[in-house]
Amino acid sequence: MSTKGDYAKVKADIAKLMHQPEYDDGSAGPVLVRLAWHSAGTYDASTDTGGSNGAGMRYEAEGGDPANAGLQHARVFLEPVKEAHPWITYADLWTLAGCVAVEVMGGPEITWRPGRTDYVDDSKLPPRGRLPDATQGADHVRFVFGRMGFNDQEIVALSGAHNLGRCHSDRSGFEGPWVNNPTRFSNQYFKLMTTLKWKEKINPNGVKQFAYVDEETDVELMMLPTDLALVGDKEFKPWVEKYAADKDLFFRDFAKVFDKLMELGIQRDADGKITNSDNVKGGYHAAQRRATLKERRTRAMQSRNPLAKENKKFRSRL
Repeated sequence: MSTKGDYAKVKADIAKLMHQPEYDDGSAGPVLVRLAWHSAGTYDASTDTGGSNGAGMRYEAEGGDPANAGLQHARVFLEPVKEAHPWITYADLWTLAGCVAVEVMGGPEITWRPGRTDYVDDSKLPPRGRLPDATQGADHVRFVFGRMGFNDQEIVALSGAHNLGRCHSDRSGFEGPWVNNPTRFSNQYFKLMTTLKWKEKINPNGVKQFAYVDEETDVELMMLPTDLALVGDKEFKPWVEKYAADKDLFFRDFAKVFDKLMELGIQRDADGKITNSDNVKGGYHAAQRRATLKERRTRAMQSRNPLAKENKKFRSRL
């Protein structure tokens, strides 16, 4: 176990688990970014509720939200890190993992600050329905992100996270990757959005998305309705074009906005210490690591074995 506060070792262990040959495209990176994103993206500025504090996805009310389908894989990937560093909160671990994943996959270094606590129950979880609905258009995108406190430029920059990973029809209803290399952070998402001819496609489940098939490689890429809404909106489109033309600008702006995302719902004093009431009253509360199914079965067997031995002794006397 590492010394409490040794985040360098935590970061190193997160980086080590990125390679997952049996998972999507061989990397846990994209789903770790999505975990961090969704853990913070429930924030509502008008009520100051939701956000990255609490690690609410440990509870069914948030973890079972259809918008979070598939994120159990990210949480499971991080359990060995939690076991090695039990002092870190899940809220800090999940947000740190997203930042580390972006950097390991070739993206910018993102400022990250610790101090989030884990809720002791589900009484403060935000309502479902705060995360974006990818079937919608520009007005919906602006409303959802605006509720978190993001402007148009920040919304487009943050959407650049779709350079990573892929969709799964059994989770979101959509299927496929956005870019050719979904485990490498880049600005290709914006380039492809503005240069290719995207055709409407209806998936077998009835969900509409947009597709482009490279005739030479036979690789099919996809875009969501909310993605192409960015180039169809006169306020969003200039930023899409700027990021398509200038990778360095996109990297700088993404680092800033992802940092802002990770801090949603967090209040800090001049020294950087979190002053949220849960943190002040409860301190840095790190929830215990939840035992895996295999561990629970092993413990159950171990608890039954002594009883079985006693029963055997008793039967031998009959």
